Amino acid sequence: MSERRTLRRLLPYYRPYRRKMVLGLTLTVLSYAFSTAGPWFLRLAVDAFMSRAPMSRIWLLVSAMLGVALVGGFFRFLMRQLLNSVSRWIEYDLRNDLFQKLETLDAQYFTRMRTGDLMARLTNDLSAVRMAAGPAVMYLTNTIAGGTFALLFMLHIDGRLTLAALLPMVLLPISMIWLGRAIHQRFEAVQEHFGRMTTMAQENISGVRVVRAYRQEEPESARFGALGQEYLVKQMRLATLYGMMHPSFQLLAGLGSVVVLGYGGVLAIRGTISVGSFVAFGLYLGMLTWPLIALGFVINLFQRGAASMGRLLDILDAQPAVEAPAAPRALPPNAVGRTIEFRGVGFHYPADSGSAPRWVLRDVNFTVPAGATVGVVGATGSGKSALLDLVPRVFDPQEGEILIDGVPLRDLDLDAWRREIGYVPQESFLFSESIGANLDYGAPDDSARDWAASVAQLTATIDALPDRYDTMLGERGINLSGGQKQRAAIARALSRRPTVVLLDDALSAVDTHTEAEILHALRTALAGRTALIASHRVSAIRDATFAIVLDEGRIVEEGPHAELIAAGGRYWSLLNRQQLEESLEAPAETA
Repeated sequence: MSERRTLRRLLPYYRPYRRKMVLGLTLTVLSYAFSTAGPWFLRLAVDAFMSRAPMSRIWLLVSAMLGVALVGGFFRFLMRQLLNSVSRWIEYDLRNDLFQKLETLDAQYFTRMRTGDLMARLTNDLSAVRMAAGPAVMYLTNTIAGGTFALLFMLHIDGRLTLAALLPMVLLPISMIWLGRAIHQRFEAVQEHFGRMTTMAQENISGVRVVRAYRQEEPESARFGALGQEYLVKQMRLATLYGMMHPSFQLLAGLGSVVVLGYGGVLAIRGTISVGSFVAFGLYLGMLTWPLIALGFVINLFQRGAASMGRLLDILDAQPAVEAPAAPRALPPNAVGRTIEFRGVGFHYPADSGSAPRWVLRDVNFTVPAGATVGVVGATGSGKSALLDLVPRVFDPQEGEILIDGVPLRDLDLDAWRREIGYVPQESFLFSESIGANLDYGAPDDSARDWAASVAQLTATIDALPDRYDTMLGERGINLSGGQKQRAAIARALSRRPTVVLLDDALSAVDTHTEAEILHALRTALAGRTALIASHRVSAIRDATFAIVLDEGRIVEEGPHAELIAAGGRYWSLLNRQQLEESLEAPAETA
């Protein structure tokens, strides 16, 4: 996408503020109209002084110079207030749109986008776009208005002198085009590398415990230092272009001043132009030179803004792989959960282009009756988490279909369906808010949180906290243990009073005693709800209506606990292995 088309995407953001923009740009033109009148009054004053005119006339001209300077300055103040405020509002609107867009994108998008890179786009790139949306437009109008007014006054004084003064500046547009393209390319490289640095910093801060546990502080510092060194090199290459820009522009402008002093001085001595006109012409040349020099700065702002806007459009134009249907169907109210049916489901995670996909699930067929609890067991990597992710449409299967109460899942209102689900992912994530706010997350009210905390065996933990429900948690709930975070995640899921409950290995971090208490409480809590419980522990699904056993993405066994034990197959083997592990751990715990 070209730079012009990229920045054109900003136009809708101007619409709510178009009156302020028009007024601000009008004030910009007026401010320069008054500013360029100053040298003209100076010309008249100098000529009046040289001709020994009455002092009253000279004082009148001086007062006029002071008046136009004050009015021009006041208009300049107003224009900055208006145009800079518009750029801030555009930044605010664009940031909100970006965040809302990120909230709608699915898991597939975030598997290929790094968190640090997204953070860089929402900070550095957004700031560069704001500069293009406001200050760059203001400076461009300044440049055009100031240059036009100055050029008109110069032509009025002497056309030949104006042509001679402008000849050295012919090279300005050529140098600006070349430098602008080079700046655009180098700035994109700088921003991309900044995203890599931000990603590394974010990962090291989030994983600081792992870094310290493995004593990798020095290697990580060395890696970050290497990235910083490369970033410095890229920034210095960009700074080199900036360093070339202003001296080259000033050199060309200085040549114009030399022409004015030489040729203009001769014209003044010969009497072709007055001394006042010679002085005013020099001032107008300065007023014309600065806009031409500033034009390079403006082009730089637009180049940087276009590069950054292109990176932001990568987010705004991204389309989720999981899309809501055009004509969504609603499910009727149901007090006893939902029937969930998998028909020939096959699924693989997105693969790189050219590489063959690795199937995680294949030919999966089973039905969960409304209100039933189904256990999903299997070894690590057997597809348990992927199966649960398909129910709330975190991903869509590539083969087969999933039906909810007989309705294809792809046809359902996605928001309404997800509101019915209480989901506990394998990695328990808590927000940096109070523990009460975490338990109430997505819940219609907080009336259910005490009950949910009781079911999750979290009540004693909350009572031991200094401010109970108002106790603030650290990032990702860092001030809670792994088991406490899992129990908080279970309580959060149940607080919604969902019709469907998904527990993805949600008890892996709790001890066997606490697990037994939670499972006992869950028997009552899950009554009247459909539940899928994925676990590598057979004990976690012992009381399920029935269980399915996954092996390399396929269902190899299915049935109630007692029948599967009697069959002596994969399920029986998993149970024996778990009991052996528990018997080996018991002496150590006793000791």
